[in-house]
Amino acid sequence: MARRVVVALLGPVAWAPPGIDPVDWRAALAEDVVDLLATLNEVETAVAVTPADRRLADAVVWPGTAVHEVPEVTPNAVFAALADSGYDQVAVIAGDAPDVPGLTIGKLLRTLTTQPVAVAPVEGGGPGLIGVAARLPVPAWLPALDLDTTRPAAVRAVAPRPGDLAVTPAWRRLRGPGDLAFLDPAVEGWETTRALLSGTARPR
Repeated sequence: MARRVVVALLGPVAWAPPGIDPVDWRAALAEDVVDLLATLNEVETAVAVTPADRRLADAVVWPGTAVHEVPEVTPNAVFAALADSGYDQVAVIAGDAPDVPGLTIGKLLRTLTTQPVAVAPVEGGGPGLIGVAARLPVPAWLPALDLDTTRPAAVRAVAPRPGDLAVTPAWRRLRGPGDLAFLDPAVEGWETTRALLSGTARPR
């Protein structure tokens, strides 16, 4: 069986809802993503941050979770950090998607049985990815990826064959005030973000 790891990439968060401290908001989003990863089966989990954000990572990880320091907040930096780790497959998930379903992540990894790279776009058709997965070593053709700006079409355009890239179902990220409207209280998870939005969370 392939050895697989799913990594929460905790990048900067450019906004926070009115009345919520930006530090608490970023930590809540990160904690919910990390908690979701901890429920996944048949994968290992990890967190990636720049050295400046090591304190955030240490505050939200579960005991024993690996924390990888990377020079920049990109999937490519994570792939490079894990190049000699012994993993066969790596999925990188954005740290501002507190309600992402495990099934969405599973579909990213599942496609790697037949294709070397998979991306999940951000819901709504705008730029950005919810996550990206690749077999290690990553293909030489893989371009620089940015979870905030990359579109699947740009990745497919540089692939040797269109079929070398799988595009899996989209999901939302909380990148601005308008995204709050799409949070579904009926969806399980995102407890920390939910508590912060309802005013019941304790400040860190």
